[in-house]
Amino acid sequence: MKRVCLLLINGFEAVEASVFTDVIGWNNLEGDRSTELVAVGTREKLHSTWNFTVIPEMHITDLCVDDFDALAIPGGFEEAGFYEDAFREDVLDLIKKFDEKGKIIASICVGALVIAKSGVLKGRNATTYNLSNQKRQKQLAEFGVNIIPDQPIVIDRNIITSYNPATAFDVAFKLLELLTSEENCCNVKKLMGFIK
Repeated sequence: MKRVCLLLINGFEAVEASVFTDVIGWNNLEGDRSTELVAVGTREKLHSTWNFTVIPEMHITDLCVDDFDALAIPGGFEEAGFYEDAFREDVLDLIKKFDEKGKIIASICVGALVIAKSGVLKGRNATTYNLSNQKRQKQLAEFGVNIIPDQPIVIDRNIITSYNPATAFDVAFKLLELLTSEENCCNVKKLMGFIK
């Protein structure tokens, strides 16, 4: 069983988290049944960007990296307090541990900034939120990241980044493909109505 740690940071964007739960969930029920997702939170009770409240299955302090095959990081909004938790040392240490073990780290939108803050993207290719005067892409560059500005999804070795919420399902499907197979991922896409 391939296990995905869905890291929910207070202020996360619900739609960016939901794509991981749906794609991995569909695979577990209708695909090759080889995946499981565990929602791990930075707090006992989390509020999303639009104040959707979530109680995660596990707290970050109880997590063992060796129990997981991949880390999924949705982005969030500064106005909702996302960066208060996102840049905490325990979050950054967790990302470093996943990267040190070569495990897949998949992020959507500004989730890339969290990865970059940990230091593991320095000198590597990535992208992040691309609209609103490229403020977030400039911020990503300040972490020493090689910005690929016009590519919706950038994969550098084990790390997947994307440039806005519109890429969310594509990132989740890419994660599923890397965890299982291209054939299985296509089957799940068909079952979910994304391809005929």
